[in-house]
Amino acid sequence: MTKPQTIQIFLPDGSPTSIREAELTNRLVKAILFPRNKLQEVAKREMVHFTGVYFLFGSTEDGAKPIVYIGEGEDCFTRIQSHNRKKDFWTHCVIITTKTDEYTKTDGKYLEHYCLAKAKEIGRYVTDNDTGSKKPSISESREYDLLDNFDTAKILLATLGYPIFEEKRKAKSPKELFYCQGKDASAVGELTDDGFLIYKGGKSNIKETKSIGSWVSRIRKQLIEDAILKMEHGVYVFQQDYVCNSPSGAAAVVLARAANGWIEWKDKDGKTLDELKRK
Repeated sequence: MTKPQTIQIFLPDGSPTSIREAELTNRLVKAILFPRNKLQEVAKREMVHFTGVYFLFGSTEDGAKPIVYIGEGEDCFTRIQSHNRKKDFWTHCVIITTKTDEYTKTDGKYLEHYCLAKAKEIGRYVTDNDTGSKKPSISESREYDLLDNFDTAKILLATLGYPIFEEKRKAKSPKELFYCQGKDASAVGELTDDGFLIYKGGKSNIKETKSIGSWVSRIRKQLIEDAILKMEHGVYVFQQDYVCNSPSGAAAVVLARAANGWIEWKDKDGKTLDELKRK
């Protein structure tokens, strides 16, 4: 069950697009977000030198999903400086630590291991980590403390614009599901905070119409290259849940043509998304 939360965000230089520190006022965990071009400025913030776990966020020009690298460090900033020299993809970084630098090296390694496994399980982001992270030996009581810290970190990351650990499926009943049908296409999905989610197992037409639009064709091509869409028995099948920016984008990917998703997506009774959500 989600519950109301109060989150405090501090802007050290007064800009809402620059460095941001976020915390739940009654929790120990704290996050700091900064753009890559603010490395010199953020170095002056004490908490970036604390022990913790950090996330490097970015994207590729042709990628169907954003990218993240997850790491840990006794001095997170020192590790990030190294990545600044070696990794090109990232544009923003978020460091998760405690307000009073209470994490040990083992704590950091545990959080790195758990965050990496969870990010792969959720599948919103492609992970740039070459290898997995080994789970360190840790007491049962400390593990539960850190899992509680993770829940706070999850909220802070999403609040700062990176819902890396948010479950994609939110529908609580069949009434919230919508269906899109085409020649060979047949998909189920739901309207979410992120856009429109197409469920794993959905079928997409193979042949694209001439009027499909270059952007839809490009997205479909990338989904195929990323193995999110695979050909099975004469149709493309979604191998995992996939979030599109809009209902129309989702319908176009499924139907392989230009489409108005507000009309194409219908509930089990045949009512369109437009009828149910916009009128």
